[in-house]
Amino acid sequence: MSLRRSPSLSCFFVFAMTWMATGHAQSPAEDRELRIICFGAHPDDAEYKCGGTAALWAKAGHHVKLVSVTNGDIGHWAMAGGPLAKRRTSESAEVARRLGVTSQVLDIHDGELEPTLENRRTITRLIRDWKADIVISHRPWDYHPDHRYVGILVQDAAYMVSVPYFCPDTPPLKANPVFLYSSDRFLKPYPFQADITVAIDDVFEQKVDALLALESQTFEGGALGSQEQMDAAPPASQPELRRQWLRERWSRRSGGEATKYRDSLVRWYGEERGRKVQFAEAFEICEYGRQPEAEEIRQLFPFLGK
Repeated sequence: MSLRRSPSLSCFFVFAMTWMATGHAQSPAEDRELRIICFGAHPDDAEYKCGGTAALWAKAGHHVKLVSVTNGDIGHWAMAGGPLAKRRTSESAEVARRLGVTSQVLDIHDGELEPTLENRRTITRLIRDWKADIVISHRPWDYHPDHRYVGILVQDAAYMVSVPYFCPDTPPLKANPVFLYSSDRFLKPYPFQADITVAIDDVFEQKVDALLALESQTFEGGALGSQEQMDAAPPASQPELRRQWLRERWSRRSGGEATKYRDSLVRWYGEERGRKVQFAEAFEICEYGRQPEAEEIRQLFPFLGK
């Protein structure tokens, strides 16, 4: 039972041989490295939603890529355009470096993402090129249209990644990855369901240190900030105070996640350890990808409790 609810012949031969030579077996094995790709709408979303879990995978020798589907070029109250896109791309790359993972920012304008066929192809190619075992994205309902459309685009790719003649220039995956949604607070059409909740206590300080690099968002307020808000945050000349300020905010956020999804933590880590977890990140299994059993989930998330 699944954990979740429910051209010409010669061209084809060449393509099929290429697929066989470069394709990627999706069933996880404990003796091989996993490949995870996390999609966020802007150069901070994937870092916020799964930065701790990404660090855990990286520490275990697995490969994680954080992708921002837009370039964030309107995500600041006092600057915009190319200079902001370059700045946010640089910030995202530094976060990834500190987490031990890879990052990529697509050159699509912030606030203008649409679920087009071309964007579906782009997402499909990225998943195939990464040979992903796990794909993470926003859910397809959210306050921000870019978030919603990332969810739709990744959800639409959940089947197409295995279809040989969709984007035939990129070899298809032999089987669907496991597709996951990152957590959110939205209730309609249904609330987020924490199918998998990961204790990030061991990497919480690393995540905070990494997020310090997102200065345009964490200390300057992002798109809805102001000079007053920026002045209220500790200045760069006081790095220890600045880190403490940010840590307090993420302690509330990640601590709230652990409290809210305590039952899921207990299910995966056992009663004793699950009750002690302070910080967490949670994920919901998308019903359109592969539906893993509990044993496979423990292989995909090897840091879960036994």
